[in-house]
Amino acid sequence: MTRIVLFLFIIAVVAAVVLGVALVLRASRRPKPVSDDPREILRRRYAAGEIDEDEYLRRMSGLSQDW
Repeated sequence: MTRIVLFLFIIAVVAAVVLGVALVLRASRRPKPVSDDPREILRRRYAAGEIDEDEYLRRMSGLSQDW
């Protein structure tokens, strides 16, 4: 009887460790929060093909100016 309880305890510990490692790995793969920086938004739009190179450069130039 005690061998069965010990065996089940060992299985539970191994399962808990495996589950913990899986949760840590899953959490590390979550996408990073998206930045609200105007330059970053502009880079993403250019990369997605929403705007062309001329529009990208014109808008980036406008963001670089000190008003």
